[in-house]
Amino acid sequence: MKLVRIILAIVGIALSSYGLITGKTGIILPYVLLSMGVMLLVMGMTEFQKRKPIAFTTFLAAGFSLFVGIYTL
Repeated sequence: MKLVRIILAIVGIALSSYGLITGKTGIILPYVLLSMGVMLLVMGMTEFQKRKPIAFTTFLAAGFSLFVGIYTL
């Protein structure tokens, strides 16, 4: 799970950097939101397995991020 989280974070940073460099943030934004939503979902599952109360908030943030990412596609 840790490797998946790191890969998704790198993908999000790379897409954000590409969008800032090229100035095409409107085209890249949904994909950044989708990668961050999946990363938050993975983080929420990890926190849920550890029985930490922050997992619920992370799931809510992941759901919102995925919803906005899909809506803006």
